[in-house]
Amino acid sequence: MMAMVSLAELLAAAHVVTLPMRVKFRGVVEREVLLLEGPAGWAEFSPFVEYDDVESARWLAAALEAGWVGYPAPVRDWIPVNATVPAVSAAEVPAVLGAFDAVHTVKVKVAEAGQSLRDDAARVAAVRHSLPDASIRVDANGGWDVDQAVRALTMLSVFGLEYAEQPVASVAEMALVRRALSGSVLIAADESVRKASDPLAVARAGAADLLVVKAAPLGGVRAALEIVAEAGLPAVVSSALDSSVGIRAGVALAAALPALPYACGLGTVSLMAGDVVADSLVAVSGGIAVRDVAADPELLARFAAPAERSDWWLDRVRRCYAVL
Repeated sequence: MMAMVSLAELLAAAHVVTLPMRVKFRGVVEREVLLLEGPAGWAEFSPFVEYDDVESARWLAAALEAGWVGYPAPVRDWIPVNATVPAVSAAEVPAVLGAFDAVHTVKVKVAEAGQSLRDDAARVAAVRHSLPDASIRVDANGGWDVDQAVRALTMLSVFGLEYAEQPVASVAEMALVRRALSGSVLIAADESVRKASDPLAVARAGAADLLVVKAAPLGGVRAALEIVAEAGLPAVVSSALDSSVGIRAGVALAAALPALPYACGLGTVSLMAGDVVADSLVAVSGGIAVRDVAADPELLARFAAPAERSDWWLDRVRRCYAVL
């Protein structure tokens, strides 16, 4: 659902902030975010800086939905959330887990450039040692080839994996990995859905057991709901290293799905050393209650981006608005 908003109105509503990270995540040590205050509430526009304007325009569409249309009615008021362990050393795992509350499910990043399968196994083992009863899922962000994925997931399956997220880059490769594993590890599609020109191709190819969906890259909550319904696969809602304002969109998506069989990846605010909301949208007792959030003026001022970075983001809004 596209809101009719003028470019001038968008630019006038914009605030650009730079949020420090507790640990490096996706190579990011500071997260730049553009926030918009609309009549329906606060919205976030924060595609990663390397994304092109066509891809980033979907993120702007999602922000317009959040700030100028609002979210669909929820069918649940509490969302189970997983902890996320970046590609840190095994020794750092306890400290990372300590930033999360009541951890029942953990997503572990694997296949990091410059690291080995031994590093991945040590990290997953450290999580299992710290949390013997937790569900563990791994996320390779497409970092393996088919042979590497099959070998790695066969090895890591001894830790009892809930599923493996995007082990390889393409839909065809995903299908090969899924077939080779024969159900010993479930396969979840992330980039094959949110970064694809045809997000339903993975379902048609039988390349995944479930989908990982993110509101912003798919163009908003309603667009993501349509994709899940058409795919006919279980869905996990995740975030893209968002502030609490961005997490609110993920919470809205998770709250509106007809079924929610898995904990959601909406706990990344706990990886940040700053936020724009005084009462951050973080998990309590292993989940997030569905509630609205608003950016705090004092925090917007404290984390305000330098003028040149703010100008860069405002120019990006102009370009993406033209795409829409």
